[in-house]
Amino acid sequence: MLLAGHPDRAIAGRDGPDGGFEVAVVEHLRVKVPAEARQAWIAAEANSWEPWLAQQKGFLDRQLLWDPATEEGTLLIRWASREQWKAIPPAELDAVQERFEQAARQATGRRQGNPFPLVFEGELLPP
Repeated sequence: MLLAGHPDRAIAGRDGPDGGFEVAVVEHLRVKVPAEARQAWIAAEANSWEPWLAQQKGFLDRQLLWDPATEEGTLLIRWASREQWKAIPPAELDAVQERFEQAARQATGRRQGNPFPLVFEGELLPP
């Protein structure tokens, strides 16, 4: 569940094991995804980031959304804590990003670069 109250802040949470409410941080990304490459983006995500994220300590879940008006994909990735998210070594992130870009290039027929460049990167934190 995502509860927004202020344009640049949100609380993301779920029911905890003790019946309480766990608060999490949400990693918020937007990438350029042309309509004709939407399925390639989804496949590249599924073959790179999805399995890697599932193995990360503190990872809760993620949503992939697509806006046809702007041709942008939005990723909302929920973490149990900001500390767990930020503890991931940059070299690991770079390696997964490279796998994603290779899969994306193969699916789109591009020979170089990232077919789905980052447009925005941010985080949503509890107030």
